[in-house]
Amino acid sequence: MAGSRRIHYRLGPPGQPGAEITVAIDTDTLACLEPVAEALPWTALAHHQCAGCPLDPATVPLCPFAARLAAVVRHVGEMLSFETVDVDIESGARRIHGRVPVQTAARSLIGLIAAVSGCPRTAFLRPLAWFHLPLADEEETLFRAASSYLLGQYLKARAGSTPDWTLDGLAAAYRELHTVNVAMAQRLRDASGQDAAVNAVVLLDLFAKAVPWSIEESLESLGPLFAGADAA
Repeated sequence: MAGSRRIHYRLGPPGQPGAEITVAIDTDTLACLEPVAEALPWTALAHHQCAGCPLDPATVPLCPFAARLAAVVRHVGEMLSFETVDVDIESGARRIHGRVPVQTAARSLIGLIAAVSGCPRTAFLRPLAWFHLPLADEEETLFRAASSYLLGQYLKARAGSTPDWTLDGLAAAYRELHTVNVAMAQRLRDASGQDAAVNAVVLLDLFAKAVPWSIEESLESLGPLFAGADAA
């Protein structure tokens, strides 16, 4: 395969043209091609580096995740969380429109960038980024995360490796993601004049904290969706 998948976000106050940000994902590697990484004081790896981060500032000067958020911060960093924006998302032939608080639109965009940014702790989210669902809610996120992980385990088993059918690995990955979100929120507080970008990460972190709990306590709440599936 060659080329890229491009997901285009346009967001701004109702009736105004809005800012445009494109996320381009390399077809072969699922690496982020756009937005490009930017070197700013708050994107330096050593600036609020995540606890236990496996990267070394001596060899990796920029935080892969933060460095690709500069374009987002420029557009929403001076906005208040609950300012209303129109958001249009285009991916291939699909177009989605919403009128939502800016923190909701930014949460969707930041989550997409996180997955393909090159951060080792967000890499497990890359399949979800490839099949990006803009503005997904908590229930949709749980369904997609568990389904994607289990498909990966099925493919792992077919290749002869030992699968994790308990989802313990997924819960552990989301617990590590919480650490990333906490550090990222600290970075964005330094980079932003208002709270929209910071609260977008807070919303992402609420999802991240909910997934391990849902796996352990309430994944069965999705059971009714599959009732009678065999008969169908």
